[in-house]
Amino acid sequence: MATAKPLTKTQIVASLAEKNGLTKKQAVAFLDCLQELAVVQTKKVGRFVLPGFGILVKANRKARTGRNPATGQPIQIPAKTVVKFRVAKACKQAIVPAKK
Repeated sequence: MATAKPLTKTQIVASLAEKNGLTKKQAVAFLDCLQELAVVQTKKVGRFVLPGFGILVKANRKARTGRNPATGQPIQIPAKTVVKFRVAKACKQAIVPAKK
C-alpha cells in the first residue's frame, strides 16, 4: 500500500470550493465556521455530532498510577479532561468494510 500524504487545509478548501460551486474564500469561511462551532459545542455541551462522520466527545480521565519509563519508578498521573473522536459507523464501514 502506497503511503499518500494527508490533504492540507488548502487542498481541502480547493476541493470544497470546486465540488460546491464556492469561491475558495467562502470555502475557508465555511471550514473555519465549522471548526469554531465544533469547539464551542464540545466545550459547552460535551459533544458535537457531525452526522455520518463522527462525534467529538469531552471525557474525564481518572487519576491513575503509571511508571517512569526511564527509572521504572511509580508516578501519580493526575485526573484530566480530554477530547475523543468517535468515528460514525457509516464512515467506518465505508473506509473499512466489515468482513463476512
